[in-house]
Amino acid sequence: MGPPYAIEIESIDLEGRGVARRDGKVVFVEGALTGEAVRAVTTRSKASYETARTVDVVRASSARVTPRCPHFGLHPGACGGCSMQHMDARAQVAIKQRALEDTLWHIGKLRPQRLLRPIEGPAWHYRHRARLSVRYVANKGGTLVGFHERASSFVADMSECHVLPARLSKLLPLLRALIDALSIRARLPQIEVAADGDEQVILVLRVLESPSREDRERLVEFMRRHDISVWLQPGGPASATPLAESDPVELVLRLPEFGIALPFAPTDFTQVNPWINEVLVGRVVRLLAPRPDDVVADFFCGLGNFTLPLATRAQRVIGLELHDGLLARARAAAASNGLALRIELAAHDLTRWVDDDWRALCARHGAIARVLLDPPREGALAIARAFAAPESRGSRPQAMVYVSCNPSTLARDCAVLVHEGHWQLEAAGVVNMFPHTAHVESMAMLTPQQ
Repeated sequence: MGPPYAIEIESIDLEGRGVARRDGKVVFVEGALTGEAVRAVTTRSKASYETARTVDVVRASSARVTPRCPHFGLHPGACGGCSMQHMDARAQVAIKQRALEDTLWHIGKLRPQRLLRPIEGPAWHYRHRARLSVRYVANKGGTLVGFHERASSFVADMSECHVLPARLSKLLPLLRALIDALSIRARLPQIEVAADGDEQVILVLRVLESPSREDRERLVEFMRRHDISVWLQPGGPASATPLAESDPVELVLRLPEFGIALPFAPTDFTQVNPWINEVLVGRVVRLLAPRPDDVVADFFCGLGNFTLPLATRAQRVIGLELHDGLLARARAAAASNGLALRIELAAHDLTRWVDDDWRALCARHGAIARVLLDPPREGALAIARAFAAPESRGSRPQAMVYVSCNPSTLARDCAVLVHEGHWQLEAAGVVNMFPHTAHVESMAMLTPQQ
């Protein structure tokens, strides 16, 4: 790391770093914004580029704001949970929209016919799902509980967090003291946080060793004093169970526009941001616009986050998902919401989907008019190839909406559909599920060319 130098920031990259040029190299400057003049120090030097860190802002951008969290920054030990708190929230969304457009073009050579308005919501206390690391560090005074430090495997020394629900943020110092007092403090590597809109909170402690009787007494006292639920997870996610068998806490995801209530376990996958999820589900249903006599297919249906709302508008929805546990929860939710007769759920490994599977689905259910894809980060390449195959053209749906947590796989899969299968990319837009981070969630709508 050399001495500080002055540099002018020309633009910003998809990870929120300033982009500049120095001595014929591109320099990516952490903590710098477009149009700023800063003093920076080099953190890594390669043949064609450098990375650097801002040490002083000489001329600030109008988009620069004061970070709300005292643990945010570029200093050693800074929390890595957020990367954009120094940037105005509207500017963050604009960068994510540009990231989506650039990714669609550079990977897929695609431009949507129209851009959807970004889906935005609360910028603070939005994160109702989180995985906190736990580590005992004697020279830092005991147990640390929080996110990792920026670009490090160390756990940040956190006393508060403004993206977690407020009551969870206040619990962080108390959690540190609690775990410090446990005999298994060195055998408890993480805490999974799950909360719902009704302010029910569950903490899932990953335990590599069974807690002692005294440990259990301390944990029960903590949960009763702070009105939360504590679960223990000795193995995989399915091993998580309540510490107290009489614990009545149940988490519920509510979608009031559709009159839907979805119970979920703390280790089930749900979106981290319930407010954004509510808006996202509404937009997906409006874009697909199912009619009362339509059959809809929901690929990667999970708990039924989209399946049940779609079933309130369509004749029938077919939900496909690999994991039996999620399907069981979706079936129970369909029944409790009075939609069991309008939903059919089936297990399928969707990474191995082929055109014959689609034709078999249509043979069983008749013409399927609308399709939703909501895959994991790996995307839905097998499904895209099946819908791009010439053999599928006689049975293609009238519309497809693709919800993505990875713009790169979205662009790849849409490119297959458009360039090989002659679909049209009608619209695309971003979903700001994770404010103050560079994470880009997005969605696209496609229709087959006539």
